[in-house]
Amino acid sequence: MLAFLNALTSYTFLSRALIVGVLVALCAALLGVSLVLKRYSMIGDGLSHVGFGALAVALALGVTLMAFAIPVVVLAAFLLLRISENNKIKGDAAIALIASSALAIGVIVTSLSGGMNADINSYLFGSILAMSEGDVYLSVGLSVVVLVLYLLFYHRLFAVTFDETFARATGTRAGLYNMLLAILTAVTVVVGMRMMGALLISSLVIFPALTSMRVCRSYRGVMVCSAVLSVVCFVVGLAASYLVGTPTGATVVVVNLVSFLLFAAVGRLRKLVN
Repeated sequence: MLAFLNALTSYTFLSRALIVGVLVALCAALLGVSLVLKRYSMIGDGLSHVGFGALAVALALGVTLMAFAIPVVVLAAFLLLRISENNKIKGDAAIALIASSALAIGVIVTSLSGGMNADINSYLFGSILAMSEGDVYLSVGLSVVVLVLYLLFYHRLFAVTFDETFARATGTRAGLYNMLLAILTAVTVVVGMRMMGALLISSLVIFPALTSMRVCRSYRGVMVCSAVLSVVCFVVGLAASYLVGTPTGATVVVVNLVSFLLFAAVGRLRKLVN
């Protein structure tokens, strides 16, 4: 661990990864609590597939990746909510519909533009070496905006998470706050893809909330535990990936998996004791 701490002061790419990763992990964990409780947890996976398609198109066109991907993924989040509001197409089906279509478009564009390259691979599987100084500033700025908006509308997001029908009856614009939740998730997914990869970023949304629910019972308890756990798992995963030489995104996911198994065991033991 001392070697990792020394490396943080020696290698710029590690310090960049730590700053961005902690912020993205925090955003994903907070949003994940609402998404999991609303049974909409796979939206992160769906939007990451859309992000891959957008990035493939951006690379083919030679435009700025983040600037192109963010509005496309936000639009996809909007379409997801609109389609899922149709009684004939439920939320999980809407996610599968848009995600598979976007992934297919990304694969076709990639094949037509010269096949897989380093940039595509870095977005598919994540790469802390790929983050430039500009990426860091943009990622930090967007993450801060997500956190501020989440905290600012915390009570309304809480209301639409637990009882959307009652929230509508009391005058809360549930549709607006569902859209806000989807947009914040879209931004978090795009920002996190650079480091975690499109195939793994959804784990930061799902794992912390599910893990915390093994031992916590209140919404606030789950939220706080998820935030702390997500940040700790990311830091441990980043350190382990540097020391062992494994991919960062995959290592962070494995650390989250171990945490989930430990929390599940503690939750089961507590039930047996009580």
